[in-house]
Amino acid sequence: MSRQIVTSSDINRTDFASEKDNQTSIVADLKLLFKIPVLIANAVPVFAGFWLAVYFTEASFAANFGIFLLTIIGSTLVMAGALVFNNWYDVDIDTVMDRTKARPTVTGNIGLRTVLWIGMATSIIGLVMLAFTTLEAVIYALIGWFTYVVLYTLWAKRRYTLNTVIGSISGAVTPLIGWSALAPASNIVPIVLALIIFIWQMPHTFAIAIRKYDEYKAADVAMLPVVHGMEITKRQMVVYIACLLPLPFYLFSLGTAFVIISTLLNIGYFALAINGLFAKDTRKWADKMFMVSVNYLMIIFVAAIIATAPWFG
Repeated sequence: MSRQIVTSSDINRTDFASEKDNQTSIVADLKLLFKIPVLIANAVPVFAGFWLAVYFTEASFAANFGIFLLTIIGSTLVMAGALVFNNWYDVDIDTVMDRTKARPTVTGNIGLRTVLWIGMATSIIGLVMLAFTTLEAVIYALIGWFTYVVLYTLWAKRRYTLNTVIGSISGAVTPLIGWSALAPASNIVPIVLALIIFIWQMPHTFAIAIRKYDEYKAADVAMLPVVHGMEITKRQMVVYIACLLPLPFYLFSLGTAFVIISTLLNIGYFALAINGLFAKDTRKWADKMFMVSVNYLMIIFVAAIIATAPWFG
């Protein structure tokens, strides 16, 4: 009869593996809590806004690098705080929906009181950091936070299909935050970029709502396709994307290449939306719309950054 001998090195290896698993789990929970993909998608327009303000005011990025760090970190913390508040309040909805069941507020890996404190702390720290840039940047950040947390999460999301329009305001302020940290955001460029984000968020969110129709219906969330059906949702998507078509022509100051790229992108997006009116498999079409919309915004803002890069001109 053989006897297995457990050495101290075996115990240490087991403890190390367990500790590593715990660290991995904590990181995964924090990624879900802060909705990292959404956070990154919102941070890119802030960066673009600041970058373009540097370009149009002929300032030095290096000389304003300190302000840039305060802007990008501060705004990201404010947005993170708003997203955490959303997770804290929507735990009952997230428990029902498959796409959100892994969030730490649902699994209990992070207590709700802790989540609430995290949301408060990140929001306040972010606003304090932005206060070292300009008052205008703070105001835009507060508008975004208040709209997302109070008007969208606490008030409209569960009651009105206009929740999508209301929630879109919070995303639209991101390029304005970035620009106004350096100069007043009265220039046509940040205003049009904000309009692009505002309008884009409607068809983007509708595509998600169609793809996750059953989950939103089970959670009793007042999304347009759940309340008014697929056909009216698809028609509204066409209308909103049509509103994107003229916007690049207000941005010739970013260069002809940018206008051409964004216009072609809009035409392709619009054509796909029109196709949805005749699609037999609405869910499959919504998958395509979602993929296009996810990449749409990133392409627009990366193109704006590249078009104004010193090596491009």
